[in-house]
Order: sequence, then structure tokens, then C-alpha cells
Amino acid sequence: MKKALILLVFALCLQANTLQDAIDNAPKGSKLELPEGLYTGNIIINKPLMIIGKNQKSIIQGDGNGTVIRIKSSFVTLKNLTIRHSGAQHERVDAGVSLAKVQHCNVINCHLEDVLFGIDLQQVDESNISKNFITSKPFDLGLRGDAIRLWYSNDNILEKNHITKSRDFVVWYSHGNLIEKNYGEYGRYSLHFMYTGKNIVKDNKFVHNSVGIFFMYSRDTIATGNIIENSLGTTGLGIGLKDSSNYIIKNNTIIYCARGLYLDRSPFEPDTVNDIENNNILYNSEGVHFHSLSLHNIFKGNTFKGNIDTVINDSYNTKVTENIWDGNYWDDYEGFDKNEDGIGDTAHNLYFYADKLWLLNPNVKFFYGSPVISILNFLAKLAPISEPVKLLTDKHPKMMEAKIL
Repeated sequence: MKKALILLVFALCLQANTLQDAIDNAPKGSKLELPEGLYTGNIIINKPLMIIGKNQKSIIQGDGNGTVIRIKSSFVTLKNLTIRHSGAQHERVDAGVSLAKVQHCNVINCHLEDVLFGIDLQQVDESNISKNFITSKPFDLGLRGDAIRLWYSNDNILEKNHITKSRDFVVWYSHGNLIEKNYGEYGRYSLHFMYTGKNIVKDNKFVHNSVGIFFMYSRDTIATGNIIENSLGTTGLGIGLKDSSNYIIKNNTIIYCARGLYLDRSPFEPDTVNDIENNNILYNSEGVHFHSLSLHNIFKGNTFKGNIDTVINDSYNTKVTENIWDGNYWDDYEGFDKNEDGIGDTAHNLYFYADKLWLLNPNVKFFYGSPVISILNFLAKLAPISEPVKLLTDKHPKMMEAKIL
């Protein structure tokens, strides 16, 4: 019976003038298998349906005006398709695929190209967006659309997508989503969260984007096992928290970024903490940057190596010493371990010297690794002209850095 239904729908597709006719004529719950070839969009799917392509050589091409595929029904699956040539209007959110007010939909192993926005989810729950390749139109970075955008969309799985030369991966007002094993490159925000909670961000890799992962006005989220590399420029950072509370930031690697971790009024809510544990913060211009009042973060078991400045506080009247530091590895620790227990015999204290303020000039930092700057740093520590400000104390500094995968 099932095979006969598939053959019936296939026949409808061959006889129809357009793909839209085949969709409209197909019974609910049908599986529409598209042979290799070019199919004309734009299309609307308003019933439970599966559209399966062949090796991404089944191409659904929009007319360059609006969204290529609109999904307005739950229980819709798109798989193995190439989807291309959307419109270019931001106010309409022209996209490759748009889903609105639906549940239990799947977009899997599709290739989206020459689309302004990639996959747009508005009030979409319990759906799966996986193994897709997404790239935007060849516009300047700020004029591209978002590769994936979630708006009031909860409990979805977004995994193993490859995003290149789009703008952002956006998660707004959306909760309980699993974002796992995605790869993003040459964009603006690798991941941008606003007003979200209870999401899991796991094992993603983001390289050559302006910003890695930025959490804003959010809480109750876990970010673990992610790699953020080469987030450079004036806005470049690896992982940022702004007005965000009750986070676990664990086992991430942040490398070659302008700023590794960026904390702005986080944690924000009273009686909450952010746990920042076992991360590798390596070879960044700044390892951790505190902005505004950011207290009661717990830093444990992290590795700080090769950063030009390990910790920066740009709000000098705040008591950043109220953050907790314990059991981290510091490549500039100068103590000993006489009993060979792997923990330094004395605490690691990090100070900020008022006579080094000129080093905050980014033009001067260009020369930071030079012998002259090294001598000036040594002299500032040896004979500071003013009393230094303590930034942190780690009472149990590790003598050995964690193994870096």
C-alpha cells in the first residue's frame, strides 16, 4: 500500500505543470520523491508531506522574489534537496526555507545557496534542522541574511550544519534547543542568543567569524566542548556573556581571538553564578575581559596560555576580586611545587599596574612581543610608580596545563 502511494505521488509530479501542482494534488502524508532536475519555486507546503531529493541534484529554484519554500504545516520533511535563488528583501525575511507556527518538521541534508536568509523558524517546536549546507547571497557581511534564525522556537535540534559566508546564527526568545556539532565560518555572529534559556550548545566549531558565541539577557544554559578560533577585529571575541546568569561554560577551546571570554554584568540576577570550568583559553590578545560589574563568576581548572593580557578589567572601580579563581593553570605563574602535588606552593596573584595604561592602546599592542615592550613590562613590575590593583588570586594554581586536544 505504501509503495503504491509513493508511485501515485511520483506520477502526479510527472504529470503536473509545476511542483506546486504536485504538492497540492498529493494526499496528506505522502512521500514525494524528486528525480534529478530543476523544479520551479516558490512553493507553499500546507499539509503533512515528505519531499525527498536525489543526492542534492534535485534543485528547487526560486524566482528571485520572496522565499523559495514556505512550510505552513506540521509533520513536513525536506531532505536531500538543493534550494536556491530567494529574494533579497530583509523586511520580508526572504529565505531558502521558512517555517512558521508548526511542529515536528525536518530539514535534513539540504544545500541552500544564493538565499538571503537560510532557514527561518518562527514559532517552531520539536523540529530537526540537521546536516545542511547554507551560504547567503554575495553581499557585504552586514547585508547578508542569517543562516539559521530561531524566533520563539523551542525544543528543536540543530546539528551538523555547515554555515559559510552568511551573517548570523540567531536564537532569540527560544528555549530548550540542542545546538550541536555545527560548523560556521566567515560570518559575523557564529551564535547569537537573546532572551533565551535552557539551551545546550555543544561541540560546535566556529572559525574566522567576527564573534564566536554571544549570550545576551539569557540564563540557564550549558556551552561545552565548543571550539572558537580566529574571532578578530574590534568586536572579536570567543564567548561573551552580557546580563546572563546561571551558565555553565565548560571544556571549550578559545584560541587566536581578540578577546577570549568577555563578561558584561554577568551574572546579572542576584544570588546566581556562572561556572567557567576546564576551558582552554589560548593565544588571544586578552584571555578574559571584564566590562562593567561582573562578579561571582567561578573560574576553575582553566588553562591560560600564550595570551598577551591574561585578564583585563576596563571598569577600574569594580571589585573583580569577588570572582572566584581556583585550580587554574597560568603560564606566567612564577611559584614552585616542592611537594610535587601538581599545585603551586604559593598563590598566583595578578595585578594591574596604573603606569601600564598606555598598553591599552591597540596601536601599541602591535609591538607587545618586542624586546622593548618586554623590558618595559619588567620595569613596571620591578618598580611601579603607583600601587598596583589586584585583579585576582588563585590559591591553588596548577603547575601542569591540561591536555589540549
